[in-house]
Amino acid sequence: MPEKPDPFKSFIAGGVAGAVEGVVTYPFEFAKTRLQLVDKSSKMSRNPLVLIYTVARTQGIGALYVGCPAFVIGNTAKASVRFLGFDAIKRQLVDKDGKLSGPRGVIAGLGAGLLESVVAVTPAEAIKTAMIDDKRSATPKYQSGFATVRLVKDLGIKGLYQGLLPVALRQGANSAVRLGAYNSIKTFLQQATGAKPNEPLSSQLTFLLGAFAGVVTVYTTMPIDTVKTRMQSLGSDKLYTSTANCFVKIFKEEGLMTFWKGATPRLGRLILSGGIVFTIYEKMLLIMN
Repeated sequence: MPEKPDPFKSFIAGGVAGAVEGVVTYPFEFAKTRLQLVDKSSKMSRNPLVLIYTVARTQGIGALYVGCPAFVIGNTAKASVRFLGFDAIKRQLVDKDGKLSGPRGVIAGLGAGLLESVVAVTPAEAIKTAMIDDKRSATPKYQSGFATVRLVKDLGIKGLYQGLLPVALRQGANSAVRLGAYNSIKTFLQQATGAKPNEPLSSQLTFLLGAFAGVVTVYTTMPIDTVKTRMQSLGSDKLYTSTANCFVKIFKEEGLMTFWKGATPRLGRLILSGGIVFTIYEKMLLIMN
């Protein structure tokens, strides 16, 4: 039987991959979140590159990394838990030859996504979103390191887990689509080339596979991501009574396409993210082995 991934190595490799990916792609995450928070009546440009340029020119490069430490910490924990969870569930679902079918890969990804949403993603996203939202204010309150501690205190447990349902839906869908698609295509290529189930692909193929999985993920899960961002914005508890109410209110007041607002910068981030995360994850496993 093929050798199965070691849980500790999956955890470490995932954490390193998540940290690197978070730092490299954060400006796209910043632009996506800002665009999702923009009111329909605002005259601000919806072009993510214009937004990034304008913020960098008027507020400095550092402004593009508002909320980045919380995001990177969350991303590190998220990737660690995601790959640990995915490999743990995968071990229970593989056949005797060590192969994981497409539907079982989706199930493993869904389980990993739900796990990471509770353990890491929801509180980190709540802090990041609140800090980016706060930065739009004329008198920001939560922009220094110490202020972040105050933000956590002000949010409290309830605030940190505001939007848990849409986050869990998004992460579950993200991981089911992303890991499921990656695993299916990787298995197909291994079979086509006669490689063993646990044998890694080349770095170029791994990057392309991860990037493709990112593209599929963006367009299938964007509405959930938009609702998640709105639910975690400052004062959201006064605007929306529930996740379902948020969906309905956005649709009625702003239209269907609002759910895909911020898709372009998210696409840019997840293409890079998918390529970076899967490539570094596979390489870290090789190094530790």
